[in-house]
Amino acid sequence: QVQLVESGGGSVQSGGSLRLSCVASGYTVSRPCMAWFRQAPGKERERVATINADGAKNYANSVKGRFTISKEDNTKFSLQMNNLKPEDTAMYYCAADAPLYGRGTYSCAANYNYWGHGTQVTVSS
Repeated sequence: QVQLVESGGGSVQSGGSLRLSCVASGYTVSRPCMAWFRQAPGKERERVATINADGAKNYANSVKGRFTISKEDNTKFSLQMNNLKPEDTAMYYCAADAPLYGRGTYSCAANYNYWGHGTQVTVSS
């Protein structure tokens, strides 16, 4: 059974930093796509950052220059969040899945099969 567990959420003031971590177990994907999503009350889920099977990173425009996704290995990855703003307040979820491969390149599907239960991030002004 695949499990993803997030940690590191909390409450900070505007301008502060937090580091979220995700540990996955129970899957044997050798080059997984790993991602962080967030969802604020009353809003749609937003993909925050992705690290692809080949190591390429992508960020939502709203977090570029402030957030950094990184992975330690195929089962552990993190999200460093700096200069946090009140609009970053949300439940943050990590997700992982096998990559897509075609024409010699890896890519990640829009939907992920494996999800954590979420960790709350609250930023006060």
